Amino acid sequence: MYILDHNDHEPLYKQLYKQIRERVLSGKLPAHAKLPSVRDLAVELSTSRNTVDGAYQELYAEGYIYSKERSGYFVSALDQYAAPLSRNHEPRQQSRPPQPSPSFAYDFHPARLDPASFPSALWRTCFLECLRESSREFSLYGEPQGDWVLRCAIQQYLERSRAVICEPEQIVICSGLQHSLELVAHLLQENHSTVAVENPGYHLPRAVFRNNRFTIVPVPVGTDGINLEALRASTSTIVYVTPSHQLPMGFVMPVSNRLNLIDWAESGGNIIIEDDYDSELRYHGKPIPSLQGLRPDGNIVYMGTFSKVLSPALRLSYMVLPRSLLARFKLLYQDYFSVVSLLEQKTMAKFMELGHWERHVRRMRIANQKKHDAMLKAIERCFGDRATVIGQGAGLHVVLRLQGENPGETEIIRLAAQRRINLFPFSATCVTGAPAETNLLLGFGGMTAVEIEEGVEILSRIFP
Repeated sequence: MYILDHNDHEPLYKQLYKQIRERVLSGKLPAHAKLPSVRDLAVELSTSRNTVDGAYQELYAEGYIYSKERSGYFVSALDQYAAPLSRNHEPRQQSRPPQPSPSFAYDFHPARLDPASFPSALWRTCFLECLRESSREFSLYGEPQGDWVLRCAIQQYLERSRAVICEPEQIVICSGLQHSLELVAHLLQENHSTVAVENPGYHLPRAVFRNNRFTIVPVPVGTDGINLEALRASTSTIVYVTPSHQLPMGFVMPVSNRLNLIDWAESGGNIIIEDDYDSELRYHGKPIPSLQGLRPDGNIVYMGTFSKVLSPALRLSYMVLPRSLLARFKLLYQDYFSVVSLLEQKTMAKFMELGHWERHVRRMRIANQKKHDAMLKAIERCFGDRATVIGQGAGLHVVLRLQGENPGETEIIRLAAQRRINLFPFSATCVTGAPAETNLLLGFGGMTAVEIEEGVEILSRIFP
């Protein structure tokens, strides 16, 4: 007996379809049982033949029933253990979204940007212009290495600002550093198996290469950057470095060490991965030229991003491949499509062509320099000789090395959280565990100068 409710908003054929499906799944209608004819069931339910026929057609399309010529419809033989559970029971309550992250009044995470810094109006204008100008292209797949116009704009910008020497054909548009590293890991895993990383250093490259079955070799970092003697003594044939602003210590690798690092790569067929992640944000002195610019034809993979100045949510980054890897890249990825939205790429290209990008960089450099200086003044006023600042003058963070006795990083982070202060653990950057000294990683990009001063003052009162 099937019941159709004419007052229900759901179509009658759908109600009948669900009731028959429920009986098939529960076994109440056994396999190969014959169903009533369309006409007979329509008469029985006092409904139209179209209603019954619609229900049967949907059940047939989904495989719950089958038909025999001139014999009608029959129940399909289903594996009851593999069949989905009945859906006619009381609907489950909708899952609640995950609880939001704890709210902090002072967020010292080193990768935060000021929410008010994104140039929404300019981006929207470029976005809409691209929709009008390039609408036909949005019915096609983009180029595997990314939009040609954007690659040309990046090439010109890198040559002017970072002394990177390359051609647009060497540039690959990526969806963030993680994506860039995944591509490089695939490119290199045929002939390489060991990667040297800075210690302390950024944790993401370690995770990406480890997940791609590379052996990770930590190499100590000093004031001149990665320790070249330790690198030479290792078995590594790939090294990941941040030479212009070492993450997290902020050290700059001098040109003599850069040349020695290039010699290490060329003498053994080794590969350098240069991450120039926040090169635009240098506040004192001249910008540091890229490592790649010293040897454009060397085995150097150059990586850059728009995340540190424009927005991490856009997932827009790029890398410059050495010519020695281009053929293999095209061989491996000739059947791939770009994973970066073409509309976002077109918008970024327009943003750069109109000069908005470089003006935005200048604005962000000025704004973040004020926050950087506010951070240093607050630390000097509140900590005095109880702490030393390391890595000042660039980027979106400094390292605060505490002097004398203190509760240690874990306890300080816990106590800070109680006071609505968020601290990213410095120990997360260390491959071999926390260092002997207590270091605090203090980012300032996501706060105002007033919030920075207040947050540092509260932090200084956590321990005597």
